[in-house]
Amino acid sequence: MRHRVAGRKLSRHTQHRKLMFRNMLVSLLQHERIKTTLAKGKELRGWVDKIITLGKKGTLHARRQAFALLRDEGIVKKLFEEITPQMKDREGGYTRIYKMGWRQGDGAPLSLVELVSFSPAKEKKKSTVEKAKEVLGKVTPKRKPKEEKKEKGKVQEKKEKKVKKEEKTSSKDKSK
Repeated sequence: MRHRVAGRKLSRHTQHRKLMFRNMLVSLLQHERIKTTLAKGKELRGWVDKIITLGKKGTLHARRQAFALLRDEGIVKKLFEEITPQMKDREGGYTRIYKMGWRQGDGAPLSLVELVSFSPAKEKKKSTVEKAKEVLGKVTPKRKPKEEKKEKGKVQEKKEKKVKKEEKTSSKDKSK
């Protein structure tokens, strides 16, 4: 019986398990959402709660403890300056887990673990005119830009000829 035994072993040795969760924690803080198995995702919640609680303390000692676990200065900076200010009013529950079905190869249940503060980048709605221009840009043949370049070249040549004629006429006027 497993009475009062916390945590999942996930068929790994202790050191492998700790390093795996450390890597997953860094990835989650960096990307703010990761895709993993359901068991790993549920176990990762505890790690995330502990590290964000450290971030909410905001002391130098807490920073050093976070760095000891995360081993990446950029992620520690992001944790203390971007993630924890968004979570300052929450008492816990910093992650959200969505079930995503089963993995193709072995049928393991998959989940999406994301920070509660995560909001996907919303695309700005395009007007019908912008959509039409985009479609026309894709449909038009590729030769037109080359022709336009040639036309631009011709226009530039004409301008250069005019400039040369003006220079000749101005040099004739000076010689008189």
